Amino acid sequence: YYGAITDENEPYIIRSRRKQSTNNFYSYVTLYVTTHDRQMTLAVYPVQRGISKVGYIARCLDQIAELGLKIEVLCLDREFYTRKVFGFLLQAQIPFIVPVKKQSEQMKKLLQGTQARYAKYQMSGKSPLILTIAVAVKYGMGKRGKHGVKNLGYVVGGIDWHPRRVHDFYKSRFSIESSYRMRNQVKPRTSTRNPVIRYLYAIVSFLLKNIWIALLWMYFSPEKRGPRTIKMCAFRFNRFQVMIQDGIRNMMGTVRGIAVLRKPG
Repeated sequence: YYGAITDENEPYIIRSRRKQSTNNFYSYVTLYVTTHDRQMTLAVYPVQRGISKVGYIARCLDQIAELGLKIEVLCLDREFYTRKVFGFLLQAQIPFIVPVKKQSEQMKKLLQGTQARYAKYQMSGKSPLILTIAVAVKYGMGKRGKHGVKNLGYVVGGIDWHPRRVHDFYKSRFSIESSYRMRNQVKPRTSTRNPVIRYLYAIVSFLLKNIWIALLWMYFSPEKRGPRTIKMCAFRFNRFQVMIQDGIRNMMGTVRGIAVLRKPG
């Protein structure tokens, strides 16, 4: 965000590491579900000062319960690697996966090895909090010039999967990043200071991505034996964008001429 900060938008402007020549950002927490080759955004919440990460997780859990959905496992990004978040999820008995932060010497030492394994890690604080760490290993094998072994750690709760499965399952979360890139392609551009309008535009952009996924599932799923799959190459997101743009032009009309103030010459 590059504009002025006012009493109206100040609670929603988050200061963070400098990016694209600014430290001010509007941020959103999204609830995203992946099931049966479908990835849908279920909810979008604007990040507001004074509301904790636990508060947003609780809000997402309420939405999940309201929709009658069951959580196989909650995958959170590294921003949720906090003592309060882990304490809340463990107490609520919500299955979860969160990638570790390699800040402490204890964690760095824990992430040294050549075999997949589980380990215990004590998070510092007023009272001890013992976390379960699943450590998957990945060998370079000369790919992209990389060699040796890389330890990939995840804080887990409520699951007893093999560490490799934990890693592979969390990787499926990267479809969220793809969803954000697609959302940015159709996000309306605005210079408004009104946080409500900006929130509306964010919702519309995520909704368009959801509509595209729904169309893929309804019309571009080949009839065949076995699990239902989607053939995305038959209806790319950029084609969907063009169709939306053409539809808007047909409804709103196209300006083909403008009045002039003087004739040339």
